[in-house]
Amino acid sequence: MLKQTLLKATEAGAAVIKQFFEGEFKISNKEGVNNLVTEADHAAEKTIFKVIRESFPGHYILSEESGEIIQESSYKWIIDPIDGTVNFANNIPICAVSIGLEYEGKIIMGAVYNPIMKEFFFAEKGNGATLNNKEIFVSLKTEVATSCLVTGFPYTYLDAPNGPLQVFDRLIRKGVPVRRLGSAALDLCWVAAGRFDGFYEHKLNAWDSAAGYLIVEEAGGKVTDLKGNIYNPYQPGIIATNGKIHEELIKWVNGEV
Repeated sequence: MLKQTLLKATEAGAAVIKQFFEGEFKISNKEGVNNLVTEADHAAEKTIFKVIRESFPGHYILSEESGEIIQESSYKWIIDPIDGTVNFANNIPICAVSIGLEYEGKIIMGAVYNPIMKEFFFAEKGNGATLNNKEIFVSLKTEVATSCLVTGFPYTYLDAPNGPLQVFDRLIRKGVPVRRLGSAALDLCWVAAGRFDGFYEHKLNAWDSAAGYLIVEEAGGKVTDLKGNIYNPYQPGIIATNGKIHEELIKWVNGEV
């Protein structure tokens, strides 16, 4: 029942995204420049909530647009109705619904669906990861120098040692290709699918990574915080890799290379 509800809610939210994509919709701005929210974000969120509440009205919900809907429950649904809103608002097809399901503090299922590219990523703890129902695995690269990486930059940037711009500069000056797609959820899924060898970002929220980080782990990858500690989606920094370049990428991110 949990899995069916997760899949149904993800598909329902994605249907709203597809309906609005390339159409006309209202756009407003949150904190920071170009931190957008659209009419479609709110519509997709509303649709996702409806599906979840039909089956589990007593479950806790954490969603990007509505925040926390607190209930006494061991289950928490962590939702980003559109991850990659700036892409979506500019008709760039790198955007997705992302929903992670947490039970007693652990993520047990995650789904990320990009309906424009028709790619549905899913993972259940202990059962592997899939793309459109076919099992996926991380890449086999063993060195950062030969890897293809992906990252993102926060909307409100604070100049700190080894911040996003410094790490980016350090890598690209050594010829390491680093992409910036604008959707952390899909960045993680593309690591899981072996398209990227590693992903790092300094400032994410739980709804950005809750589903994607489980998908990476279930595809055979490794996910930690920026220092290499056990990953917790409620803290900001993340490094996700194929596992083979993980320790080396931690050194790059922390200025130890």
